[in-house]
Amino acid sequence: MIDVVDGDGVPRLCQVVLDCTDARALAEFYRALLGLVYRPGDEPPEAGRADERGRDWLVLRTPEGTPQLAFQQVDRLPEATWPAGEVPQQMHLDLTVPSVEDLNLQHERVLRLGGRLLRDRSDDPDEPLRVYADPAGHPFCVFVA
Repeated sequence: MIDVVDGDGVPRLCQVVLDCTDARALAEFYRALLGLVYRPGDEPPEAGRADERGRDWLVLRTPEGTPQLAFQQVDRLPEATWPAGEVPQQMHLDLTVPSVEDLNLQHERVLRLGGRLLRDRSDDPDEPLRVYADPAGHPFCVFVA
């Protein structure tokens, strides 16, 4: 039996954490793609200074301050080989846009920022979408909703 309680008695989802071998690079990809900002103190250091936080854990938030994504540095991370292969994607992010025109605009942005196209279903009449890999190899979708 599943224990169902009202909203006061359950944890709230704070953020999604992505493992990566270069936390700063992946955070910069999603910061630019999604228009997010760093949690205070997580910003890139001044030129010539060591990036201590970028070698451990970084958090991106909305401009209003709501946590969205965090990046955890790991030594090794096998890249997902989805849809075929031995390494499943395990999870992915779904991003939406309002129109096929926006889907096409975002396609160019994703590629320019360092993402790579895995699957193109932009001509699907029911749910146009594209699946990409971010620079660390995590799959994510952009679809019209």
